[in-house]
Amino acid sequence: MTAKSKLLRMDNVGIVVESLDEAISFFVELGLKLEGRATVEGEWAGRVTGLGNQSVEIAMMVTPDGHSRLEISRFLRPSVVADHRNAPVNALGYLRVMFAVTDINDTIARLKKHGAELIGEVVNYEDIYLLCYLRGPEGIMVALAEQLGEKSVKDVLGNP
Repeated sequence: MTAKSKLLRMDNVGIVVESLDEAISFFVELGLKLEGRATVEGEWAGRVTGLGNQSVEIAMMVTPDGHSRLEISRFLRPSVVADHRNAPVNALGYLRVMFAVTDINDTIARLKKHGAELIGEVVNYEDIYLLCYLRGPEGIMVALAEQLGEKSVKDVLGNP
């Protein structure tokens, strides 16, 4: 009998962009740190992604606590085949990444200097969080959450 494999962690979330430099600048302003940047290419990489002989520039960004990563990619080969950057929040698929911040209004103001636009409005959820969605460079959607007190979402949603 073999032991069941256990999930260890979520390693990263990937976003494909046209301008790696603009995306890095935006996420540095948000508070992530550039952990590394490289070009990944060749037939071996295409075997992983199913894209064949690919060439992609990647930048790995890490959150201040070191636990979460964002992989930003710019495909050189093959060319991009679809564009979901202007999809609404309720479109199917992966659309946004949420970040916890200490001051949502300050964060919004800083990100606006990098072209970010508020999608809706900043909303108070149950006096637990202030929440909002933003579009950054190239339409990248991010959500921000500022915790207001000791109560957590788990207190409202309950445990499964």
